[in-house]
Amino acid sequence: MARSWERMVRKNTKNVNKVRKKQGQQVIGASRDAKSGVDRYVGRNLILPLTLVAFGLLYALLYSAVDQKTSPALFWATVGLYIFLGVVIFLRRPYISVDKSSVGTRRFNRDVRLDASQIKDITVQKGYVVIGTKAKGSNWVFSRLMNRYDTVVIGERLKEYARVNNVPFEER
Repeated sequence: MARSWERMVRKNTKNVNKVRKKQGQQVIGASRDAKSGVDRYVGRNLILPLTLVAFGLLYALLYSAVDQKTSPALFWATVGLYIFLGVVIFLRRPYISVDKSSVGTRRFNRDVRLDASQIKDITVQKGYVVIGTKAKGSNWVFSRLMNRYDTVVIGERLKEYARVNNVPFEER
């Protein structure tokens, strides 16, 4: 089914369910059933947030050690924004979502999706999952070390995905 068709079906189902709920009837196509095909695995970004917070604290330490003629308000705003950016990046957890025919993630602060036809191969190594793309750009790498992904579970799910969608799968 095309995505536009799926959106239209969801919209119409939502409208029908509103009417059925008012009439006291059972709703059809519950949203829980519609999302059951999507598996979402989240990680935790630690290195970049810790680096940003360390830069902010280092900047504060170096500024306080030297007598500067710059604005104290601008200095504290800079330190605060470094720390704020570190906290925001820490709280925005990276993820990989595997659907029946596509794989998605957040790259460069936007959600990106690859269909099975756009995937060249999937490689699973100890601590790493690499999804090779046919499109312009680099491969998608999900790492246990960098982003705290559970690569074993993701590898098993992608193995099933590769089997269903006829994508080359390699396990090293």
